[in-house]
Amino acid sequence: MRTKLILGAVAALVVVLATYWFLIRQDTADPRILVPQPVATIGAGSEAIGVSANGRLVRWLPLPEDPPLPQLPLEGTPKGGRVQGPALEQVRVLAAVPDALAPYIASSAFGESGVEITLTTGIEIEFGDSSRAGRKWRAAAAVLADPEVTALDYVNVISPSRPSYDGSEYELPPPP
Repeated sequence: MRTKLILGAVAALVVVLATYWFLIRQDTADPRILVPQPVATIGAGSEAIGVSANGRLVRWLPLPEDPPLPQLPLEGTPKGGRVQGPALEQVRVLAAVPDALAPYIASSAFGESGVEITLTTGIEIEFGDSSRAGRKWRAAAAVLADPEVTALDYVNVISPSRPSYDGSEYELPPPP
């Protein structure tokens, strides 16, 4: 009885392996190389190190020059090969920036209200944390694109369904 049970299990295993080998598996592999794209830098000039969207340091890639990537306000390179804490929150927000707004990013900081992005025109965008970063960027872009808004000091998108804004000091960035 025990021998029949073992033979049945072996036969079932052979059927499963044959099915996988001849019907399921692919005959060829499709090689892909995923190159991390830096979204921010640590340091400046030739000493700058890129930081990818997941917070890992990218030391071996050349950094884009135009537009330059925003610099994280860190005093040195973090240990462990990745940023953490407030710097990682900033990186996650910078990774979600829409392509049309990327040339207008001047700097990033982490203040009392969380992540703060400053545009080249001086307007500050307050994000809070990095959750729903894409949705928050869309809310900020909607405020910046509003034809009735001609000048701003800040845009608060901590609650992206109800963005708030005020000010008259800084002009809006030119349309892309």
